[in-house]
Amino acid sequence: MPGNINYRAFLHTARRQVQEFSNTVRRRRPDFVQLMRFNRPIGTLLLLWPTLWALWFAAEGFPRLDVLSIFVLGVITMRAAGCVINDYADRNIDGHVNRTRNRPLVEGRIQPKEALVVFAILCTLAFVLVLFTNRLTVLLAFGGVGLAAVYPFAKRHTHLPQVVLGAAWGWAIPMAFAAQTGAVPSQIWALYFGVVLWTVAFDTYYAMVDRADDIKVGVKSTAILFDQDDLLIIAILQGLTLLALFMAGSAFSRGAWYYCGLGFVALLFFYQHRIAQQREPAECFRAFLNNNWVGAGLFVFILLDYHLPLASLLPVNPP
Repeated sequence: MPGNINYRAFLHTARRQVQEFSNTVRRRRPDFVQLMRFNRPIGTLLLLWPTLWALWFAAEGFPRLDVLSIFVLGVITMRAAGCVINDYADRNIDGHVNRTRNRPLVEGRIQPKEALVVFAILCTLAFVLVLFTNRLTVLLAFGGVGLAAVYPFAKRHTHLPQVVLGAAWGWAIPMAFAAQTGAVPSQIWALYFGVVLWTVAFDTYYAMVDRADDIKVGVKSTAILFDQDDLLIIAILQGLTLLALFMAGSAFSRGAWYYCGLGFVALLFFYQHRIAQQREPAECFRAFLNNNWVGAGLFVFILLDYHLPLASLLPVNPP
């Protein structure tokens, strides 16, 4: 009997601990979701689109399914990791910025050590994914992690953290080619710099939202550096983005659909410039969000260019 009583007590204790752990996970899940920004997928999408551009360029059409799956999961994981380390770096600053004062690390709902553990877990998961590719991609992955880790701290020392973000954002380009083809051809760099320029432009819109608060707390950004020339410089960056993407299309012998896509992108850039004219934070944020359509729209035109070229729609023997 005593043995039975102890056994039942053990089961009761174990059941209670499992229930408490389950309740803790359920209670804190929204905090970790917010920390990793799974509740705001815009950043994931903005990173996903140029990754898909690169995969289609590298494969000259539909990429290998395993490579596509690895990179989609990698984008989700690394964007989450980037958000975690960004919030960790800014935990003493975000409380002074209206847009970020309710983040979990600011309010103490997640401890700094917990954030670092989450960051390490996410980086490990991303690295495991890369191990299913090849040696070159694995080596390039270290550069991507380094850029992602440096970005949050760049705003302390330079007014160009958006350039660091662009370099990190575009790093998926050489990685995609390495994974799909086993090489990094020289033609990719026009595409890479196009993504870097595009990222600096749209993240400057994003930085314009927080510019007044950033000036107060001493955080640096291109929005502060460009000052009243911000919209002009964004327009120049967008023009250079189109030029770089045009050069990439030429380097990879793209067809009419692709260049129609660049026309579509140019219209969206013009639209962004118009809605941000007054530099109102809400309108600058709308301009930033609109870049999701830039990425998605160009990807649709790339799909059409590879899988439904205009030449195939013309009659074989025209009258």
